[in-house]
Parts: sequence; structure tokens; C-alpha cells
Amino acid sequence: MKNSLDLSYRNIYILPSQRGLAFVALIVLLLTIAAIYNNNLVYLLSFLLASIFFITILHTVKSMAGLKTKLGNSPAIFLGESTKTILWVNNPTVNQRYSLQINAQEQDIPAQDKTAIILRNQPKKRGWYTSPPPIISSRYPFGLFRAWVKLKFTIKTLVYPQPSTENIPFPENSSTDNQQGFAQQQGQDDFYGIQKYQAGDSIRHIHWRAFAKGQGLSVKQFSSENHSAEIIIDYELTRAATQEQRLSQMCRWVIEAHKAGINYGFKLGTLNLKPQLGSAHYQKCLTALALF
Repeated sequence: MKNSLDLSYRNIYILPSQRGLAFVALIVLLLTIAAIYNNNLVYLLSFLLASIFFITILHTVKSMAGLKTKLGNSPAIFLGESTKTILWVNNPTVNQRYSLQINAQEQDIPAQDKTAIILRNQPKKRGWYTSPPPIISSRYPFGLFRAWVKLKFTIKTLVYPQPSTENIPFPENSSTDNQQGFAQQQGQDDFYGIQKYQAGDSIRHIHWRAFAKGQGLSVKQFSSENHSAEIIIDYELTRAATQEQRLSQMCRWVIEAHKAGINYGFKLGTLNLKPQLGSAHYQKCLTALALF
């Protein structure tokens, strides 16, 4: 896959802009007036403007020629976010490049410098999203011409489901205590306080009301408890009307469990992951949700 392109006279296209066409019309009008009245000063003005017009072609192309472009990373996003693809534009020459248009962004590229441009697009669905090829263009210096290059890069971004906005508690199941749910804790004594959640605390004792109010994840403490925190995020245990809503709920559970340091397993279709922690496990679960 080609992910770099050097801009040169061979791959830069150029055409007059609307301002340039109006400028041509002005020159034609002046030449007509000069011919009718046989006025040498109007002829001189017409030829001067025509010279500016043709010289501008060279300067507009030179404002882009010599730049080197290279495609950078395109990190995964959640549905509803914009892509953040990095495009590197390197200007190895001693001349600064002014007012380059990269998609909808205007950017000056300093001399002998490399600039990172963030390309943003809005995917409409989860899965692999292919961004449209970026276009670099210039109207420098007078806006009479538009020179452009279409960078035919293949830009793919993985789009995860949009996390659910509903505050639904984690599914009450555990691979270590009971495959169908938490085993009832024996010998549980009286409640004696609340403390901040730590990895290994029982999921059954999470203070959901405080969590819903944005007060962070905390757990209720009892005088006797010896169960480790471990859940299974299972597609079959989600409660939603559509598949996308179920995947969104699983996505939120994965994010919350990862942030809270809770060991979590994952079941989706034929994929069955054992409870664990870590970035690799987190990415594997989100990727499965994106591509399901």
C-alpha cells in the first residue's frame, strides 16, 4: 500500500479559479477598448496584466512542488467521534509555503520543517472505515489559479461501537464462583462502610448509586468478604432491542471494567475470552465488537 508521495510538476494539476477567469475577462475587455480607441496606454496595461496572469501559473505550482507527504497513524475511534489520521507534510526547501489547503484546513508549512496535519472525517457506522483521499491545494499568491494534488492513499480506521449512555450495572456472573451468576456469599456480616474500589473487590458490593452520580467507583464494605472481582461480559446477557444497542452496552462494560481494573471475560459469538486485564485484552474485545 502506497503511503507517501512527493509533489512535483508531473503530478500537480492546475486550472484558473473563478477569480482567474474574471481576470481574463478584464484583460479581454481592456484589449477591446484599446483596439477601439487605439490607446497605447490601455494596450500596455493589458499586456502587463496578462504577464502577471501567466507568471502566476509558475508561482502557484511552485508553492506546492517539492513537498513530501507521508501517511501517519490512524488510531481507532468510537462511533460518533471524528477520525484523527495523521498526514506528515515535509518541506525540505528553504522557502516557506503559504496558505496550503489540506481538505478544509489552511496551513502554512515552514521552510525545512515537517508538519503533522490531522485529517478528520465522520464515520457513519462501526467496523473498518475508509477515509476519502485527502486533497492538497493552493491558490497562492493571488488566487487566480488553483493547483491541487489528490493523495490516493488508502486510509483505514477501525471504528468501535458507540458506548451506551445507559447506566446499567455489570452482569452478575463470575467464572470463578458460578458460571451462571455470582455464588451467594456465605457468612456475610453487617455493613460497616464504603471505600474506593480496588482490583479484587467484589462486584456485588459496588456502590452503583454513587457511581451513577459521578462520584467514582466505590464498594460497600462488610465484616466478612473473600470473593475476588471477576465478571463475564456476555452478549446473551445484554438487554436491548437491537444488536447495535447490545454491542454498545457491551462496549461500555468493557471500558468501565478496564478503567476500574476489574478482571473481565468476554463472550461474543464464537469468541470466548477468559477473565483477565491489560491493554491487549481490552483492544481484542473492542475489535471484536467493531467487526461483529
